[in-house]
Amino acid sequence: MGLIVSASGRLSPPVALIIGLAYGFSFDHPFHSKARHGSRVLLQLSVVGLGFGMNLHQVLEAGRSGFLYTFCSIAIALLLGRALGLLLKVKTTTSFLIATGTAICGGSAIAAISPIIQADEEEIAVSLGSIFILNSVALLLFPLIGTALHMTQTQFGLWAALAIHDTSSVVGATQKFGAIALAVGTTVKLARALWIVPLSIATAVAKKSKARIQWPWFILFFCLAAVANTCFHPLSFAYPWLKQLGVIGLTLTLYLIGTGLSMKTIRQVGPRPLLQGIVLWIVVAGSSLALIRAGWIHL
Repeated sequence: MGLIVSASGRLSPPVALIIGLAYGFSFDHPFHSKARHGSRVLLQLSVVGLGFGMNLHQVLEAGRSGFLYTFCSIAIALLLGRALGLLLKVKTTTSFLIATGTAICGGSAIAAISPIIQADEEEIAVSLGSIFILNSVALLLFPLIGTALHMTQTQFGLWAALAIHDTSSVVGATQKFGAIALAVGTTVKLARALWIVPLSIATAVAKKSKARIQWPWFILFFCLAAVANTCFHPLSFAYPWLKQLGVIGLTLTLYLIGTGLSMKTIRQVGPRPLLQGIVLWIVVAGSSLALIRAGWIHL
């Protein structure tokens, strides 16, 4: 029932997430792994759909302006995550996956890095669980904070892209805040996601791993969709429909993510990895918010 309601287009992404969480904490999910894989594929398709509502010039400007902030914040998050992992005595592989998911783009980064460092199923599950728990909190909490602080849409979009783990929650939070916030948040976050590639290569070299690098091709298709929306007008009648399909797909994605979280997930993560994720996230979110409010980070 929740899946059908989420696909109706009548729910906002945060509400869909709450319904999914209610299901996940009330019932055992019979298709947990399939739902996780489906949500990842659906997210990528949804992001491409949202590209048909974006202006290419806006996409390029946001991506170019956010490059330096993205590089610095990723480097700091990785170093701080490593230090916290050592301090809290979190397993090295799990600690690195949590730091990577926080620094770049949540579950997508973990999925790309885990085969390179030969993470086992438990380490992957723990790091994903930690990230998804905090991701859900961010989606619900960030719009409230942004509204309370009277942030502009540009400020909020930039903050969400720098401080929320997964692209799905960045899009969900910024869409609730406004169209400009959505454009800024999505483009900066996708530019951030491209760092999966150099980090994967660097990790593979350091580990002498021959695992295949996962290229985030959906970002290219997002840019092509923005090109079509900006420059190719004969099919402009179809773009609003494609964008709406992207919104519906995102709503379904967040519902599926919500169904995958439960008390079992929280118990499986355990206190130390979760504490590492919480402290790292608070530092990243708090420092980026302070710098944006002070005008040090801007577009």
